[in-house]
Amino acid sequence: MALTVADTMLPMDFAHTWHPQPDLPALTRAQVRQVDRLAIEQLAIPGIVLMENAAIALAQTVGSLIDTRNLTGAVLCCGPGNNGGDGLALARHLHNRSHDVHLTIALVADPMKYKGDARTNFEIIRRMGLQLSLATESMPSLTLQPQNTLIIDALLGTGAERPPTGPIAKCVRWINALHDDGAAVLAVDIPTGLDCDTGKALGDDAEVVHADKTVTLCAMKVGLLKRAAQRFAGYVTIGDIGVPPELIRRCADPADTK
Repeated sequence: MALTVADTMLPMDFAHTWHPQPDLPALTRAQVRQVDRLAIEQLAIPGIVLMENAAIALAQTVGSLIDTRNLTGAVLCCGPGNNGGDGLALARHLHNRSHDVHLTIALVADPMKYKGDARTNFEIIRRMGLQLSLATESMPSLTLQPQNTLIIDALLGTGAERPPTGPIAKCVRWINALHDDGAAVLAVDIPTGLDCDTGKALGDDAEVVHADKTVTLCAMKVGLLKRAAQRFAGYVTIGDIGVPPELIRRCADPADTK
């Protein structure tokens, strides 16, 4: 039987969900991939639409966090995959919503490595003239105090199966150091360095982003329901990306492998 948020004994502030279907099952890494594939191939939902919906869901939570904590700066740390693409699309929405926030986008990969939908969102951001920082060698300098800043972890998503390395690992340590100094941290889909299925660190604990809040996309992830994940993921909500609940339930069924 598929596991849902309601089946767990986790504290309510951890297991909170604002998805319109709160009884949806939690998904494994393989099931997440299946949902994405079938949404695109069978339902004809373009990947760029899923990414846009993710950004809208993220912007709702981020905007509320900025307003509640009176934050005046935000740094989006974007990796080269779709998780980074979600971050780039989010940056556009934050800019367009006219929050009085100094926005910095830190690319933790060569821009030429962005592909597909992530590449599309990179091009939009570049042509909009938003502030981009290439963080492959050094992290961006904060213009504000950490306690006035939100750091958004859009480095690696649920597909990661190995510990972060290179510039991404360096960025994880940078985020955690700022968190220790009082910065708010929000993770996109899952904290970078956390295993989607086990809820444990893929490597050392120091290689996992320590988030105050995680917006996991489409459905809860099995690993986020593990107690081991709580100290990394913080307060977890689910961001609706427009995938029908019937498809999520179908992919969570072990008997359905198509």
